Amino acid sequence: MLRMADSRRVLTLILAAAALGLASCGGIDDAMFGSDSGSDQSAPAASDSSAPGTLPSAGSDSVALSSQPGTLPGSGTSVAAGPSISITPVVIEPGTDTGTAVGQKVAQLRSDVSGLQNKIVANAEQLASLRAQAGGSAAAYHDSKARITTHLQMGTTRGNPELVAQWNSAQTSLDELTTNINALNALGTAVSGDASRAHFDLDTIQSTYNVSGAVDEDHRQLSVLEDETDQTVVLIDRLMRQISEDVQRQTAYVANERANLTTLASAIKNGELYGSELGAPMLASTSAPASYGATPSGAALVTIRFDHAGVQYQQILYTALSQALQSRPGAGFDIVGVSPTRGTASAVQLAQSDARRHAQDVMRSMTDMGVPATRLGISSATDPSISSSEVRVFVR
Repeated sequence: MLRMADSRRVLTLILAAAALGLASCGGIDDAMFGSDSGSDQSAPAASDSSAPGTLPSAGSDSVALSSQPGTLPGSGTSVAAGPSISITPVVIEPGTDTGTAVGQKVAQLRSDVSGLQNKIVANAEQLASLRAQAGGSAAAYHDSKARITTHLQMGTTRGNPELVAQWNSAQTSLDELTTNINALNALGTAVSGDASRAHFDLDTIQSTYNVSGAVDEDHRQLSVLEDETDQTVVLIDRLMRQISEDVQRQTAYVANERANLTTLASAIKNGELYGSELGAPMLASTSAPASYGATPSGAALVTIRFDHAGVQYQQILYTALSQALQSRPGAGFDIVGVSPTRGTASAVQLAQSDARRHAQDVMRSMTDMGVPATRLGISSATDPSISSSEVRVFVR
């Protein structure tokens, strides 16, 4: 009894965590061509609670059904419910009418347990169907993603509308996975209710032994039904475990791919493939609080000199960030806009404004690459030794 109660409690917690952990992803215009405010461009995960994971192929989730709709398959028929676990329904012995009140109660309990067996088969079929759908959505997502990265690798224009369309297609596939996770959560709730019913029936069977007026045949049938109900509880527990594992796996998958898709959006915007995504390691580690106004010390991770118009710094910046995160996955970054002090007072003021604007641009580029805004700090400084504004990025 305690084991199944714990399983139901664990499943409830997992479903609640999945509901809180996923949020709907914004459109392509927001992710790729957002405002100039420098706000965090990292894409949120999916909405509500919903769908992802290392998904088995549709062929591995095939379900063998009875030829009679609504009836239970025979004892030799199993329902595939996962890569390594299959559900084989329990055949409920029909029993005979003894004519006693206890015999009538046994018949009622037998009907309840048979109904649970039918529900187990239906829920296993639904799980197999959801896995097949998720597999198709994941395949479509990776196909769109591969087309985008291939095109970027060969070289393309900034904001290529063909790649924008493929990005939208990839996001639609992730949204389908989100819907799939929602369906898994609903299925988990239904199976949890079946588990409660199975335990209630088991308790009732055990208490029926003490009811007076029974004949020996009633107790024999009760004993058989008790064993069959115990097996039913095991099957429901196994199905609950399969669903909870799918919810965890697919939730993590969608959250990770949302971050990767945000990095691709920035690459499409600039028409250049950065490399491996920053989103996964960034989102997996604890966020560091942002700091503003402090001037960091030590050597800068990268220095970007804005000594001419249209400075192309994104690839160099991305490479530097990637290397820093490989050695320190939890690192934060300080962005300092540095201005020269030469010339008149108005010239100095203008240079400071330019340095702050360039620092905001660099910060926006970093959030486009998947770095959460909570890990970034921005400040300004002056340096009499330079002749044009610079942006220096420091690791903290």
